[in-house]
Amino acid sequence: MFFNLKKSSLLALALTLIGIGGHGQQLPIWKPGFLDIHHINTGRGDAAFMVFPDGTTLLVDAGDMSETHPRTTSSRNAKLVPNRSKTAPEWIVDYIDQFIPKNQKRQLDYALITHYHDDHFGEMDSLRKIASGGYQLTGIMEVGTLIPIKKMIDRGSDFPINLKDAKVQSEERFSKDAYGMIATLKEYWKFIDFQSKKIGLENEALKVGHTDQIVLKNKPDDYPEFSVQNLFSNGVIWTGEGNTTYSLFQNGAYPGENPLSNGIRIDFGKFNYYTGGDISGIDGLGQTDSNALESHVAPIIGAVDVATLNHHGNRDSQNPYYVRTIRPRVWIQQNWTADHPGEEVLRRITSKQLYPGERDIFSTIMLQGTKDVIGGRLDQYKSQEGHIVIRVYDGGNTYDIYVLNDKSEEREIQAKHGPYRSR
Repeated sequence: MFFNLKKSSLLALALTLIGIGGHGQQLPIWKPGFLDIHHINTGRGDAAFMVFPDGTTLLVDAGDMSETHPRTTSSRNAKLVPNRSKTAPEWIVDYIDQFIPKNQKRQLDYALITHYHDDHFGEMDSLRKIASGGYQLTGIMEVGTLIPIKKMIDRGSDFPINLKDAKVQSEERFSKDAYGMIATLKEYWKFIDFQSKKIGLENEALKVGHTDQIVLKNKPDDYPEFSVQNLFSNGVIWTGEGNTTYSLFQNGAYPGENPLSNGIRIDFGKFNYYTGGDISGIDGLGQTDSNALESHVAPIIGAVDVATLNHHGNRDSQNPYYVRTIRPRVWIQQNWTADHPGEEVLRRITSKQLYPGERDIFSTIMLQGTKDVIGGRLDQYKSQEGHIVIRVYDGGNTYDIYVLNDKSEEREIQAKHGPYRSR
């Protein structure tokens, strides 16, 4: 009987028997009043599954890079985990099914796509299966086929350029795009049309400045101290007052996808969490760009307890002004390549000159190439691989961070850090 167990179960049993501080145990189940934020590692891009205090659910991104690109399968990029028996979206749904509250309907109340890059919403290729709705199964389209999504939020398609315009689609930057963003968007639009008719999926662009778009669906009156603040989208930025906004970009000026990312802040009592896709703040010469998104949005993000690294920690991100302004206690690095993080980014986010106090860094993966470059700075990480779960308790006053085994289908606890006190 012992040898019929899965390898991952054997590892969990062994760790439990030798008594390594909770290793090998399962994450305690979510309870009402908990805010859970799961940063899921598949090796194919970003995905964060959230369970709000009343059980409302949100998925932010569903990365799924093409398996036909040499980049994806090279040593420069992460491997698909926990194994290749499922696609990345199938693993995301498998993860959700393990941790979604069991006493409510199996669905995602919200899904938010930060922007239209493969490592955030999917990429079509010749290996993809076709759904009954006539669209390819990749990224969020496959997730939404396997588990119902009630409201799909993205950055829209008509600003600063109309991505549905045939003339725009024929422009060289799109027609010769090696990663086929427009082709994938066409599959995404077919997915939305089909699921809208089939299950009543709603599709909206992020409403900048609002707190009434992503809301508690079950018992909102029980948690008046909880909210989701929409910060920016398409270079349209909340001013911090009411619903008023201003725009960095004019109609017709396309700066690329990354600066158009959606960003939100989740507030639960004293606790604050920020995530903002792939915005950046360092120019091509390595200097702080005072007119980049990071520089503009830092004041409206404000000081937070936990922040995900913009652009996976790429060297064009986390400029000094931005780091000093948001000054999180915990940085979360969601990455998939040896490019992440830039060594200079690590110097900035750990600098006591930029802001005082302790700070912990957690990463979903660290590739060998990154380790070779960073070297001695690796000891500044609390964790270098695994699913990273933030669990917020006590009305937002305290939180723990769990690292779960991303090589195992059971996702046992590898480490627990905390309790942290919200500021």
